[in-house]
Amino acid sequence: MGNALRFLYGKCCKPLTEEDSGSLGPHGVSAATVGVSALAQDLYHFEITSQVPEGLTRHVTSSKKAQANWYRKLSEAWREAKPPPKTAEEAARLVIQTLSRHKKADVEGLLAFYGLPLPHTLIPVSTAEPTTLPAGVKFEMQTLPVDARAIPDGDTITVYVSAAEPRESACVPGDVQMAAVRRSKARAERNYEQADALHQKIINAGYRVINLPNNEEVLARKYRIRLRGIDAPESSMPYGKEAQNELIKIVQGKCLRVLVYGEDRYGRCVADLYCNGIFEVMLKKGCAWHYSAYDQRSELAKWEKEARAKRVGLWAASNPEEPWEWRKDRREGR
Repeated sequence: MGNALRFLYGKCCKPLTEEDSGSLGPHGVSAATVGVSALAQDLYHFEITSQVPEGLTRHVTSSKKAQANWYRKLSEAWREAKPPPKTAEEAARLVIQTLSRHKKADVEGLLAFYGLPLPHTLIPVSTAEPTTLPAGVKFEMQTLPVDARAIPDGDTITVYVSAAEPRESACVPGDVQMAAVRRSKARAERNYEQADALHQKIINAGYRVINLPNNEEVLARKYRIRLRGIDAPESSMPYGKEAQNELIKIVQGKCLRVLVYGEDRYGRCVADLYCNGIFEVMLKKGCAWHYSAYDQRSELAKWEKEARAKRVGLWAASNPEEPWEWRKDRREGR
């Protein structure tokens, strides 16, 4: 059984509590676990038993043999996804893409069975990345997987880049390299107090030792990223928490391609990120403004206009306060 399926089954598929028991999904799990975890559970059982879930036939028209073929394809696609789907939208997109040659009614029935978004409810996004660096890019970097705790709001992310990357390896301070070596030795000797003190020294220098999912430890440099061209509500503003959660859904656990254009007044890298159409999703869902004072890209204005017209996200309010005005008022003590 694939590691992705085993992980999701163990983490997502919890026993029912008394509170859950009153709201079961069509396949016998609680409403709280319908979706990604339920699909992971059924893929797990399919790989063991080759049996599709009971009750699916009521939602689709194809035979049990055809259903087994779907689950075989989905199991393979799930294992190959890096990282595997974590949100309902990601799981729905994987199902739609994997079963794109199958009957539309069957695909929609399968999605409905798991409570996943139907195709017409998903925001179409462009995932194309530039093959050459656009004008104005200072440098490019590839991050390690993003931690949800490193996302304080809807337009800022703290990321880490492996010190082994060519651009980074030549500029790691000698005292940081030495502290990393000494920390590894201290941990091997179970001198955790010394190891923690050495790690704090590394952190103070703008680096960190990151534990990857395969238990490998990597020395990495810290970068704070400000998404270029959008401005999301601050976390304490109306819709600020929703914007933060949407950004977490998009990038959590992902390795990001980052194109850096410059630095803002707070020392953050102003950058474009390539991950699941991040700018398009944030704007079309009404989670941010187009920051037109600093970026005149027409597509950003178009996506914001679509969200305004549909009154989704922050545009559901009659007169949402712009975050740049909110920050100005706070600076001036108003």
